[in-house]
Amino acid sequence: MRELKEYEKIERSIIKTYRKELWAPFICAVKDYCLVQEGDKIAVCISGGKDSMLLAKLMQKLQEVSEVNFELVFLVMDPGYNPKNRKKIEDNAKKLNVPITIFTSNIFETTQSVPKSPCYLCARMRRGYLYAKAKELGCNKIALGHHKSDVIETTLMSVLYSGQLQAMPPMLKSKNFEGMSLIRPMYCILEKDIIKWKNHNNLSFIACACPMLEKNSLNEMNSSRLETKNLIESLKDKIPEVEQHIFQSIHNVQLDTFVEYKQKGEKHSFLENFNIKK
Repeated sequence: MRELKEYEKIERSIIKTYRKELWAPFICAVKDYCLVQEGDKIAVCISGGKDSMLLAKLMQKLQEVSEVNFELVFLVMDPGYNPKNRKKIEDNAKKLNVPITIFTSNIFETTQSVPKSPCYLCARMRRGYLYAKAKELGCNKIALGHHKSDVIETTLMSVLYSGQLQAMPPMLKSKNFEGMSLIRPMYCILEKDIIKWKNHNNLSFIACACPMLEKNSLNEMNSSRLETKNLIESLKDKIPEVEQHIFQSIHNVQLDTFVEYKQKGEKHSFLENFNIKK
């Protein structure tokens, strides 16, 4: 037998070594949430971090084995990376055999002048640029590397910090780009298993790469999410299944027990069940 190339060994680890942790939940999400359809052209958005790089490999493998015909574009937006980080992304893409398409924007330059919530603005701008470029390339979907841990943390953060019950759906229609949708194929994969895969293959990826981190600590920039991560970890001692319980809660919403809820922007009240108007 011929010796496997490095990228082939990495692909094999997804299918074999981490089949239960990565490949099986990935396939489950794609099928259960109907994320990939016949004729789709999907822009897999790569930031250069561990999550998006794994997503690229998962989508590559899916295209290889799926009976559904769809196209892929591996899209990298350079929002103002320093040369070292950009080269790291390019080198990793080559190592993983991912044929990336790179385009540039000035997002980092723009958000550095914003004193409040630069991360929120950066995320919004990134998504807009990615939608626009994907549509220009003929895509009807963009795929992001959000994972199950992101979903769990975001759900809990919405309660603790925003006073609302709001989740992160596996598929979302774009409000500003007609005919475009966002999908999250790693919706059922936990972050800890992504880290295991990364370490197993001795891979090194960039983190946020935001120049603002040179002026602020990571804790300051992402304190709410870090606190939520720590809270979930602390709860595991008494409730080992706490992550799965939070995740399952957004699949098992009992609307009849809610006082108020919004659907398509319209507010509804439990009083509607009694034909009472406020």
